[in-house]
Amino acid sequence: MSPDEGAYGDPGRGDGHADPYARSGPGGSGQTRTRLPDYADDRQGGPRRPVRSSSRGLVTVVGIVVLLIAAIAFANRGGDEPSSARPDTERPQADSTAASGTRPVDSQQSGIATGFARDAQGAQSAAANYAVALGSADMFDRTKRSAVLRTIIVPSKVSGFASTLDKAYSPDFHRAVGLNDDGTTPTGYTFVSRTTPIGTKATSTEGDRATVEVWCSGLLGLAGEGSTNPVTHTWFTLTLNLEWTDGDWKVATHSQKQGPAPVPGDNRASSAEDIAKAVEGYGGFTYAR
Repeated sequence: MSPDEGAYGDPGRGDGHADPYARSGPGGSGQTRTRLPDYADDRQGGPRRPVRSSSRGLVTVVGIVVLLIAAIAFANRGGDEPSSARPDTERPQADSTAASGTRPVDSQQSGIATGFARDAQGAQSAAANYAVALGSADMFDRTKRSAVLRTIIVPSKVSGFASTLDKAYSPDFHRAVGLNDDGTTPTGYTFVSRTTPIGTKATSTEGDRATVEVWCSGLLGLAGEGSTNPVTHTWFTLTLNLEWTDGDWKVATHSQKQGPAPVPGDNRASSAEDIAKAVEGYGGFTYAR
């Protein structure tokens, strides 16, 4: 599992919105503009009320993002070539985000889909499923984590990945997310760690190598009455550099960055009991491009 805004609108106002009361005179260089009175708050001398967000929620989300980055940051050491991303001016084709309808695989290992096609679509399907595995609760258990790595990582790199992650999933980190020092879940609680791919994009596919970005939403926390680490969600993008090895796509290197994150909705947070029941009662999927 590792870790742009532009101002727009009327520059005369400086508040990021076009001025609906601006008037201009006729002609070219002789144009003038008259500013009419603003809304009620302005007439009363008070400042406009900014849209407020919960500072507590913001701190929680930022904290979880930091923890996720710390937990799933793999060692990307020198020698990696930058991926050949599409130019910003090139718009995606109309069908680039549509589901292909092609069944991704017919096999699995350690509960993870395997046997993907040797093409861009297969690489994207592999990356989506590997993102789920890297963001799962299994990564907090050393034995299960080892099985995950042997399934999805290039064989020659498994040892290095395992060493890096053994250090990342330390007793301090386990305590930070509410677990016991050894990564087990405290009695009476349900530990939640899930990653859901929202979409994939192959930024480079050349022969036996492919680079795929996976936009994800994640859940992390401890569900249970009195939990000081309640389940929260975050948004991030994983970049997986894949290699075709032993008849399947495998992860060679991996990185993560925050976002893109949508504006939070108005959903009321569910109880710890409801979250625990949902995690235990709703299974996952095999993802396909």
